[in-house]
Amino acid sequence: MMLYKLVVLGDGGVGKTYDPTIEDSYRKQVVIDEQSCVLEVLDTAGQEEYTALRDQWIRDGEGFLLVYSIAARSTFERIRRFRDQITRVKDSDNREVSRDEGAMMAKSLRCEFTETSAKTCVNVERSFYNVVRMIRHARDGGAPRPKTKKSKCSIL
Repeated sequence: MMLYKLVVLGDGGVGKTYDPTIEDSYRKQVVIDEQSCVLEVLDTAGQEEYTALRDQWIRDGEGFLLVYSIAARSTFERIRRFRDQITRVKDSDNREVSRDEGAMMAKSLRCEFTETSAKTCVNVERSFYNVVRMIRHARDGGAPRPKTKKSKCSIL
């Protein structure tokens, strides 16, 4: 059974977990596109004091979910920093951020975009499955899709 290492990155308090964390990981067996696999999900701390740890988390990850809160513009504006850190390491309610802005950010970073809600559980599972599909595509040696060239991240 294939294992996919996914890393969730974003500022603290954006809905990555219910409890404050430095690092939390779990495994979940799922079926995606009729193939059984195991997702190893690493939920990371968003606080600045953990920047040094993030490099190791990124090194270990295969796919990344960049998470921001639609109710906190500052968390959206820091998404690019998380993406830049991934690239550097890999050599890869009250709405403040519109869906279009999220989609434009993803497009500028050549990432997929899925708007999710941790609060209502909308599209959360789908976003992880999409990252696994991108990893599978890369592992199979398929030509990168123009939208995700050298990218295995998803902005949420």
